[in-house]
Amino acid sequence: MAFPHRPDAPELPDFSMLKRLARDQLIYLLEQQHEVDKLYKVENKPALSSSLVNADKLAGRTRKYKVIFSPQKFYACEMVLEEEGIYGDVSCDEWAFSLLPLDVDLLSMELPEFFRDYFLEGDQRWINTVAQALHLLSTLYGPFPNCYGIGRCAKMAYELWRNLEEEEDGETKGRRPEIGHIFLLDRDVDFVTALCSQVVYEGLVDDTFRIKCGKCHGPLLGTSHMAGLVFNEIRNEHFSNVFGFLSQKARNLQAQYDRRRGMDIKQMKNFVSQELKGLKQEHRLLSLHIGACESIMKKKTKQDFQELIKTEHALLEGFNIRESTSYIEEHIDRQVSPIESLRLMCLLSITENGDARCSLDTHYGPEHLLTFSNLRRAGLLTEQAPGDTLTAVESKVSKLVTDKAAGKITDAFSSLAKRSNFRAISKKLNLIPRVDGEYDLKVPRDMAYVFSGAYVPLSCRIIEQVLERRSWQGLDEVVRLLNCSDFAFTDMTKEDKASSESLRLILVVFLGGCTFSEISALRFLGREKGYRFIFLTTAVTNSARLMEAMSEVKA
Repeated sequence: MAFPHRPDAPELPDFSMLKRLARDQLIYLLEQQHEVDKLYKVENKPALSSSLVNADKLAGRTRKYKVIFSPQKFYACEMVLEEEGIYGDVSCDEWAFSLLPLDVDLLSMELPEFFRDYFLEGDQRWINTVAQALHLLSTLYGPFPNCYGIGRCAKMAYELWRNLEEEEDGETKGRRPEIGHIFLLDRDVDFVTALCSQVVYEGLVDDTFRIKCGKCHGPLLGTSHMAGLVFNEIRNEHFSNVFGFLSQKARNLQAQYDRRRGMDIKQMKNFVSQELKGLKQEHRLLSLHIGACESIMKKKTKQDFQELIKTEHALLEGFNIRESTSYIEEHIDRQVSPIESLRLMCLLSITENGDARCSLDTHYGPEHLLTFSNLRRAGLLTEQAPGDTLTAVESKVSKLVTDKAAGKITDAFSSLAKRSNFRAISKKLNLIPRVDGEYDLKVPRDMAYVFSGAYVPLSCRIIEQVLERRSWQGLDEVVRLLNCSDFAFTDMTKEDKASSESLRLILVVFLGGCTFSEISALRFLGREKGYRFIFLTTAVTNSARLMEAMSEVKA
């Protein structure tokens, strides 16, 4: 049931050395300060460090202090320490731990703030961290013969990385490449994929319970979500296939337990020493995933999941837009979830080139104005067609605020961001498969299975097309429609040192986050085409995380 790779597919690099490098560096930093008394973990709060030092000063305690910034030290942090009057009391260092292996083919920089910082605020501070991570990978695994990128952030990261390569040319010179291709993609090139509900098992678990840094909450709480053969066999499967597979697995497991009947003493001894422990572990993991499936089905039934998926598919295909709009308005009126309602509005807006004809309910009052401004600035709510107005939106919200404030609402929505051109891009790249009869989710024919056969993820289709063409050649119109004509690039160096095996190993870098749906889709493509994909992302994301990053109204 899992997707076995073709026998001729290249082996993945061993990323365990990344953990060892990070551990050794941290040990070195700590050993520089002998007789460490206490360690404090401080997230995004450099001022907290100063309060600890000042508290010691008031109490008359004399200590040495070291502040270790990870993954990099910013000038702004030093300014905070100086403003608090303790800059001379502490020594600062940097723990450049920018690559965390979450899986055999997945590396994360664990920078969930990257999306908001760059795509909303225009803050470029993390781009150097990305460049440093790419430089580390090329140092460990050799140069990348072919590099493709799309998006403004991708181009900046690429240029900074190339500068680092030129400064330290000796480190990779003469090395045989182990990874043949690298793609750098900005998240805003494809918002649609990230806004859709996930239906592959791993993605659905993330949407329902949240997977953070390789650990899952909910029924799988406290366990590594990727542990065990059971998970490896179902993670990339469409959810409709999973429960049946788990049920069959449970029956097979019971049959193995039943083999104990009729065993003699020697056979029983061998069974207990060699098989029983493994069967118990498999039984425990199987029970966890069956419990997770049951919880998912209960939650999704309550939320009318099938109707939600039907609406999303209609928006992707461009059919029954009036009915879809009515569904979204009803969703808002029922106050099911503000985050979910915002997601659907953004999906409607992007797929219909800004024709967001939903009205807002009273719970979208003045406190949400900044959120809508953020969505506009990031391109998640796109521009209206000339002459169109959001009169329904304005009339509803204006009941809640003064005329002056209502005027500001009108100004905010009338200046919405760039158009998405999704429908034209979808047609050019054949993102909506034409299928005669039912789409067989048990035997998927293409990457569209990750969205029930209704849609091929745009980001994944771009990668597929560029790999086939070995450049952006022939995709000029698509790049133009993506508003990235100045930021799509190809860098092909000599491939004479690259083996045929390394040319089938591909590193995909997502700037702003990637979803488990995209990972599953590219794993499928790799199986079909004889590639192996490695994923590097600033963080794993989903639709809720995107909306929460844009929201100014905290739960």
